[in-house]
Amino acid sequence: MLFNFREKLNSRKFLVTAEVSPPKGTRYSVPLEDASHLKGLADALNVTDNQCSIMHMSSLAFSKLLLDAGHEPIMQLTCRDRNRIGLQSDLLGAYALGIRNICLMTGDFPSCGDHPGSKPVYDLDSVQLIELVRKLDSGVDLAGNRLDGGTSFCAGAVSSIDPEKIIQLIKLEKKVRGGADFIQTQAVYDVGMFEEFMEAVNHLEVPIIAGLIPLKSLGMAEYMNKNISGIHVPEEIMLRMKDASSPLEEGLSIASETIRELTKLSRGVHIMPIGSHKNTPKLLSMAGISEK
Repeated sequence: MLFNFREKLNSRKFLVTAEVSPPKGTRYSVPLEDASHLKGLADALNVTDNQCSIMHMSSLAFSKLLLDAGHEPIMQLTCRDRNRIGLQSDLLGAYALGIRNICLMTGDFPSCGDHPGSKPVYDLDSVQLIELVRKLDSGVDLAGNRLDGGTSFCAGAVSSIDPEKIIQLIKLEKKVRGGADFIQTQAVYDVGMFEEFMEAVNHLEVPIIAGLIPLKSLGMAEYMNKNISGIHVPEEIMLRMKDASSPLEEGLSIASETIRELTKLSRGVHIMPIGSHKNTPKLLSMAGISEK
């Protein structure tokens, strides 16, 4: 079994994590094949938990499949779909199956997804979920009952990167105080904004892994600016995408330049492509992170 991510967090290595999605069905060969592009490149793979409130195979099950295939997974877990009993049950099950890394979040509201009539749970929020995990680590459940075998999770959380969103910064601080071992952020396009964010949270002394979504078109960049709160695609990048003869290649160039800047500011980069990871090895090579 692979348990290296926690050790790497405590090293000086610039980390690479990447996001993979479970299948919407029981056939998992295609997403496993996509993950194979990251072998030897990514330090760990985040497994999404019904991302955007769209139903997929459970993150727990697909994390186990990745583990069996030789990857180190980071199982994402949201508060949206489970009460405190279900959350604890899934966490204990994941630990028993060998999953040691988790990333905890609130989760998008069901009305955004493909089952808009679903009832949201939100029995706990993301800060309380981190605190729950630390209770399991201490050998007791949320109600104070002794466990027959506790956990020892490497637990992460997520954050906006807008330094002007004070409420989000306060929530981030609560996550760190509650026991978050690392933070993965929203996608970074404006390095200046990210630098301001890092200055605002520098006192927290937690490894921060910067998010990255390579652009594929001008329309995608426009969508990010209009619809994703906390993300700012600068006008310079918009113009580059508009004038590019190959928007896909230009998006990779922009992403590789961003990674080079992020190596000076963050502990790593978290790559979240729209679609597959077919171009991720090329991107990391362009950024000087790998030789592939």
